[in-house]
Amino acid sequence: MAATALALSSGHQMPAVGLGVWRMDSPAIRGLIHSALRAGYRHFDCAADYQNEAEVGDALAEAFETGLVKREDLFITTKLWNSDHGHVLEACKDSLKKLRLDYLDLYLIHFPVATKHTGVGTTASALGDDGVLDIDTTISLETTWHAMEDLVSKGLVRSIGISNYDIFLTRDILAYAKIKPAVNQIETHPYFQRESLVKFCQKHGICVTAHTPLGGSTANTEWFGSISCLDDPVIKSLAEKYGKTPAQFVLRWGLQRNTVVIPKTSKVERLEENFAVFDFDISSEDMEKMKALDRNYRTNQPAKFWGIDLYA
Repeated sequence: MAATALALSSGHQMPAVGLGVWRMDSPAIRGLIHSALRAGYRHFDCAADYQNEAEVGDALAEAFETGLVKREDLFITTKLWNSDHGHVLEACKDSLKKLRLDYLDLYLIHFPVATKHTGVGTTASALGDDGVLDIDTTISLETTWHAMEDLVSKGLVRSIGISNYDIFLTRDILAYAKIKPAVNQIETHPYFQRESLVKFCQKHGICVTAHTPLGGSTANTEWFGSISCLDDPVIKSLAEKYGKTPAQFVLRWGLQRNTVVIPKTSKVERLEENFAVFDFDISSEDMEKMKALDRNYRTNQPAKFWGIDLYA
């Protein structure tokens, strides 16, 4: 059976299934967070860019006050936005204040690019007059990482990591890091398996978290015009074989790759469905069948908003 938590290089444990709060409507957050806690979730994936840290913080504070859960039982992640690479300490403290927490379990560099500073807590894409992302070429990723390391020594963050880094950038950070990144959060799902990057990270002791683990479904179809793997006939057939929904089957596939999965949903019934993935095993034969579905198909493409493809 796949583990319910993965050990990080920092010495901490990360629950294998978390709830992503991207695009979660602010008025619904309290109910969804509390429903998730009652369903068994102990891992929540946030970001300054999601513009709902304060609402998540209020929901968590109420959960602590009412005894629904204890702080030490939770694993809370948030992320440094592109425009705050030169203001890491201030950005981290701003997120902590909004989340109403004394420390973060994991703080990630959201994207491997520094952009023009627009003020801590503001996360609109910094575009130049030409409509292209205004990249700050004076701040290196190495400088940003060493500022992230300082957060650990200050006791503000227990683990630090990266997000949306490829093999080359991940190799580079291993060369200059005093504290190795505990996690690389990347888009990966059956249509975008990224086997080489997953293998590289795991070989070097970096846990992989799969964002968009269901291929984006409705959210990415709306924003990027992409299609989800959940309608794939092979996945539907395999899910039926195991008596599970396509989403449960795909999340289980992610867990059996030794990745952490953080599906996002705004429906309470889906919360429970997405968490019920620890009571079955996918056979090695069926895991092999899944490999044939890879299309190298990225569904989350920020170039739509940035006027430049950072993955080019």
